[in-house]
Amino acid sequence: MKVAPSGEVSEAPASPTNSSGFHSGFTAPVVACDVVDAADKLAQLRTLGFEDALPLAVSFEQVRLERDAVKVIGTRPALGTLVSVTVVASSPAQGETAIERAFAELDRLAAILSRYESTSALSALNEAGYLTGPPPELLRVLERALYYHALSRGAFDVTVKPVLDLLAARLPANPPTAGELKDAAALVGTEHVAVRRKAIRLERSGMGLTLDGIAKGHIVDRMADVLACHGMLRFLIDAGGDIRARGIKEPDRPWTVAVRGRSPGAFADVIGLRDGAVATSGGYERFYDPQRRFHHIVNPASGGSPDLAWSVSVVAPTALAADALATAVFVLGPDDGLRLIERLPDCAGFVVPAGGADRRSRRWSRFSIWQEEPIV
Repeated sequence: MKVAPSGEVSEAPASPTNSSGFHSGFTAPVVACDVVDAADKLAQLRTLGFEDALPLAVSFEQVRLERDAVKVIGTRPALGTLVSVTVVASSPAQGETAIERAFAELDRLAAILSRYESTSALSALNEAGYLTGPPPELLRVLERALYYHALSRGAFDVTVKPVLDLLAARLPANPPTAGELKDAAALVGTEHVAVRRKAIRLERSGMGLTLDGIAKGHIVDRMADVLACHGMLRFLIDAGGDIRARGIKEPDRPWTVAVRGRSPGAFADVIGLRDGAVATSGGYERFYDPQRRFHHIVNPASGGSPDLAWSVSVVAPTALAADALATAVFVLGPDDGLRLIERLPDCAGFVVPAGGADRRSRRWSRFSIWQEEPIV
C-alpha cells in the first residue's frame, strides 16, 4: 500500500542486508503512517543490488502543507533498512539541509557502533577483546546497555554475540547441538564487560558484543538532536521500526504510527506521537532455520530464542530506551515484561503474545488513537 498525502498507511518493505546495518532481512513491525512510498524506492534499489548501490544520496520529496510550511521527506538505505526522515520546514532548502546533516550523523555513528563494519570501534573491541581510548559514543551506548541489563535483571544483554555467531554459522544446514548452544551461552555475561573511560575490556576469551538492540535507537536520538539544532521543531524519523517524533504533523494532529498485527497487512493498534519514541521487537523478523526455532533475539540465560511473544512495542521518551526495553520485554515474556514497563512512569508497552489476546500496559491508552484515527 502507498502512503498518500491524506495519511494512508503503508507497511514498510523487507530490507536486504546492509554491511553497516544493525538488523537485516526484516519487515518493520511499527510503521510510520506519514512516510512517503518507501516500497517502490527500495524495490528499485534491490533490482540494482543493494550493496552495489551504496553509497546513495538521500532521495527527497516535498508536500506543501501551509503557506509558510512544507513537509520534506528524505529517504535512504542505512542501518540494514530504509531510513526515512520527515520534517516540517519553512522551505524545502531548510528541510533538505537538516535532513542531510542528520544522515551524516547516522553515518558517523554507524562507523563506530556497527558490528558489521570491520573498521568500527565495536569490531576492534570484539577482535582484540579490549579497546583503549574508546570513542565517547561507544562508551555512552555501553553505559546505557549496562543500565538496561540491570533494570531488566539480565534480560537485555549485549554479550549474546557468540550465540548469534553460532546460529549464523551453522544454520540452516547444520543445527547446533544442545551442548554447543550451552557452550556459546556460557560466554554470555555482561558482568564480564569492564567499561572504563580509558579502556573497555572483555574479561573472558571468546566473548563478543552486539549493539543491535540499542545502537539504532541511539543513532535515531542523535539524528533527532541534529534536526533540532537545525531549527526543526516538527519531525518524524523512521529507521525500520525505531521511530522518534517531535511536535505535531499538522495542527491538532500528532504523528501517527501503526503497530503491526499478526496477519499480513493488518495492524494491531495505532498510536499518536508528539514528543517521544516507539520501537518494536519481534521474533518473526528473521529466522535462522526453516522450522523457525531460532531467531535473532536471544535469551541470554539459555541461548535459546524466546517464544512467549510474537511482538513487543514500547513507547518511551527516547528511541534508545524504547529499543532496549522492547528487546528486554520480548525476552522476559508478557507477564514479567509488562510488569517491568509498569514500573517506568514515562513508558508504555503493547504485547502481541504467541497465543491469546493482545496485552497492553496501563499507560498504553494515553497513546492509542485507534478509534480516532481509522486505518484506510
